[in-house]
Amino acid sequence: MSTAFISSLRYWFLLLSVVLAFLGLMGRLVYLQAIKHDEYSQIAFGNRKSTLTLTARRGNIVDCRGNALAITQPRIELGADPQLIEEEDFENVGRVAILIGADPQTVLEKVRRKTRTFETENGRKLRQIRWVKLAESIDEATYQKIRELEVPGIYGNRKYTRMYPGGNLGSHVLGFLQKDGTPVTGVERYMDYYLSGQDGWRETERDGLRRELLQFETQNVPPQDGLNVQLTIDLFVQNLIEDQLNFIAEEFSPNSATIIVSEPNTGYVMGMANYPDFDLNHSGKAKMETMRNRAITDVLEPGSTFKLVPISAALNEKIYTPEHTFDCGIRTVSYRGRTLRLPSDHRNYGELTLGGIIKKSSNRGTAVVGIRLGETALYEYARAFGYGQKSGIGLLGEVGGILHPVNKWDGLTITRFPIGYAVGATPLQIHNAVSTIANFGILMQPQVINKITDKEGKTVVAFKPNAKRRVVSIDAARQMGEMMTGVVTSEGTARRAALDGFMVSGKTGTTRKLVNGSYTSDKHTASFSGFFPTHRPRVVISVIVDEPKLDGPGYGGRVAAPVFRNIANELVKHMGIRPEDHDGRLASTEEISRRGLPVEW
Repeated sequence: MSTAFISSLRYWFLLLSVVLAFLGLMGRLVYLQAIKHDEYSQIAFGNRKSTLTLTARRGNIVDCRGNALAITQPRIELGADPQLIEEEDFENVGRVAILIGADPQTVLEKVRRKTRTFETENGRKLRQIRWVKLAESIDEATYQKIRELEVPGIYGNRKYTRMYPGGNLGSHVLGFLQKDGTPVTGVERYMDYYLSGQDGWRETERDGLRRELLQFETQNVPPQDGLNVQLTIDLFVQNLIEDQLNFIAEEFSPNSATIIVSEPNTGYVMGMANYPDFDLNHSGKAKMETMRNRAITDVLEPGSTFKLVPISAALNEKIYTPEHTFDCGIRTVSYRGRTLRLPSDHRNYGELTLGGIIKKSSNRGTAVVGIRLGETALYEYARAFGYGQKSGIGLLGEVGGILHPVNKWDGLTITRFPIGYAVGATPLQIHNAVSTIANFGILMQPQVINKITDKEGKTVVAFKPNAKRRVVSIDAARQMGEMMTGVVTSEGTARRAALDGFMVSGKTGTTRKLVNGSYTSDKHTASFSGFFPTHRPRVVISVIVDEPKLDGPGYGGRVAAPVFRNIANELVKHMGIRPEDHDGRLASTEEISRRGLPVEW
């Protein structure tokens, strides 16, 4: 075969290869430009297109006077895309670091790192880094100075931060948000529908430096900011009761304690606090046991504070009058053909009037009253006062307590139930029962929300007082309130709750705790719940202390009553409460009616 022939063959082979390659290239171009044009055009557009969520500003929570309790502050989170930052930009990156108060070398190290390793099923792989955080929050002025440096790839995301100016103040009522903005507890969760608002969004294009090209904006849906929530909580009162809880903690080292203050005629809660509490601004560091609102979650035997239920019921049924006398020295009674042993008293009181039973907190006298009422009436009146059911306050975690139906009672329940054993109640339920007496026999739904307002301050939704039911008559409630004044005298169990110039009505409670199936003699729950002025009540205060540590029994009159007095003395000045008339004149039926309360139900 000649050399010329071989050269000719190579030539044609090479020419054929070039032609085939060219045809392949042309075919690929036709495929991309014609067949896959729409698909790849969409991908290219998607790389340019930017859809930005416009976060709605969460509404504020304020007290009854407009003082801020929870606010939303705007912030700019600064970050960088290392893929867009070149060596010639490093000098300006250092300037950015100085503006945000960071170490320039540290910031440079962040932007120099362009990839990170991650694990997959097929082994370790590299991925480009497209975002590194440089600063959690910077102000608008600083951000504008950074923008003027025109560093490619450094940009800010506008966000909001939830702040609680009071720190621990009102922590159990207010609640808090998770890092992602999800409400967890308290008013934050209860009122989230109003507070959260509605996010908007904006669709634009961006250039190679990730800068928005607003001239190519195609969609812009502005966010709808959240509404503001005004509470019934009074900042002064909340501060006051939390100071008193700190006093209790220092003085008695209890397991826990709760204080509630409210208006009896509206049910508006002016203050609600528990010990221990937590810092709302650092909720992630708080222990779980400090985060629950014990006023509505913890169940305890109410003890002697419950005695107003059978006694006011007996007054309402006209079984007894305040002057009726009882032999409180007896140890047993006959009931339905059985002999029942009565609970013991601290001492033998002998004969006491019905008012004396309340004043001395006689267990035997109260048990006799309860037995006379009977099981069914006791149970129904306890339900009417709010025991065994949620109050409807709306805060997450509220429980209904323990109130067994009569068919679950044993042979001793009829003697123990009237004195506050064999029943479980939350601090709020105890408070509401006393409030019912202060409110002339009407149980109000407790409320922490006053109204919802827009950013101009216009009321959007108002939460009016809600009377749930009449429990006892006006006369029975007034008689009960009068008898409860005996508790706050030198002869009563709560002499330390007395106020100069005012008649005070209240009831102590000292409950032995149940440990390993037996009631202990050295572990108590001490409580006092009362109201004043007696004849025209303005405020109800409840103080409940679990296991106070002190020499001797932790009686309610010794532990809780002085705290009541401390709070009441400050409220006299804060609320402008004037000493009542020296003649002790009762509020008339007409006056009660003018307060918006139904005389009859």
